[in-house]
Amino acid sequence: MKPAILLAAAAMTALACAAVWASHGEGPGLVPYDHPEAVARGEVLYAENCASCHGADLSGQDGQDWRVRDADGYLPAPPHDETGHTWHHPDQILVAITVYGTEALVGGDYRSNMMGFGEVLSAQEILDVLAYIKSTWPERVIEIHNGINEQAGG
Repeated sequence: MKPAILLAAAAMTALACAAVWASHGEGPGLVPYDHPEAVARGEVLYAENCASCHGADLSGQDGQDWRVRDADGYLPAPPHDETGHTWHHPDQILVAITVYGTEALVGGDYRSNMMGFGEVLSAQEILDVLAYIKSTWPERVIEIHNGINEQAGG
């Protein structure tokens, strides 16, 4: 898919996720990080679908520096804790990356092992996983991320 088409699809996916979440939450963004049920579901889903690459403790791929490409040109799976860059992206982008995979979303010659989970997890499950991840961040990082969401219009 071309990047413009993917961005449009990402926007539609974000809208679908927003519709799923609209009946539950207030606050900035799509991710229900302050809802214990969503966080609990997300923790289980993270362990089943994400921990093998991003670490059970969200610390990234096996202690590797996530900013240094391997011999094949791929970046290791980044940490999802406060030491990584996940929180630098608004929820709409995090949802799109999770749905389509990084390589498909970025396009061009970008290479990534991050597959899309759009056919594996439902919109609610994706939001729950992201809720779990965000719930582990320190309050100052959550505040910054909420500001990023507000700036992005989410």
